[in-house]
Amino acid sequence: MKQIISTETAPAAIGPYSQAVKVAAGTTIYCSGQIALDPRSGELVGTTAEEQCRQVMTNLQAVLKAAGADFSRVVKTTIYLSDMADFGTANDAYGEFFDEQPPARATLAAKELPRGALVEIDAVAVV
Repeated sequence: MKQIISTETAPAAIGPYSQAVKVAAGTTIYCSGQIALDPRSGELVGTTAEEQCRQVMTNLQAVLKAAGADFSRVVKTTIYLSDMADFGTANDAYGEFFDEQPPARATLAAKELPRGALVEIDAVAVV
């Protein structure tokens, strides 16, 4: 019923959670929020929301691939920004990963994100 997804090509969980969980006979994937960590070094990548957003999306892409999916299968995301003033540049970087039929999405400002990140994104996908 529940399959834990884990890949070394995305940052390891930094708390008591899984990178993603596939459920309902393998048809739904819930991806935990990703921040802009380099999967090899564990260090934060980028100094701008745009740079960090690209790394976050690359990390999500790796988790989705490990679960047998890709961005075309994503139906919902949530973007958390440490500063809503970064909405435009983060939005542009995020949009680079969705060619057609982007998923439903919510974007909100968070007072603070893990490790001082500027962007965090989670996703739900179907296969």
